[in-house]
Amino acid sequence: MTGRLDDLDDPDYPAYTTGRAADVLGVRQAFLRSLDTAGVVTPQRTPGGRRRYTRRQLTFAARIRELFDQGHTLAAALRILALEDDLAVERALTACLRERLGPDRQEG
Repeated sequence: MTGRLDDLDDPDYPAYTTGRAADVLGVRQAFLRSLDTAGVVTPQRTPGGRRRYTRRQLTFAARIRELFDQGHTLAAALRILALEDDLAVERALTACLRERLGPDRQEG
């Protein structure tokens, strides 16, 4: 049983049903189904065909919902999220490179 409990700590473990995911996000189930239909968030399926979402997918869906609430279209929301993610990667790389340079070689 320990292995199964450890799975719950995995952000990619499909632990959430559509109903529970909708409750967690404060959305209707139709919102999640529409993201699946659009190929934006593709949940895993049980042998019976029921959707199961991961925490990582719910985080992404929440970010999309936030942008929808600001009036963005799906295409715009996806572009904004991609750019935000790219920027986060570049900032992490810059921080890593600055750390490698050391404090006496960095420019203000």
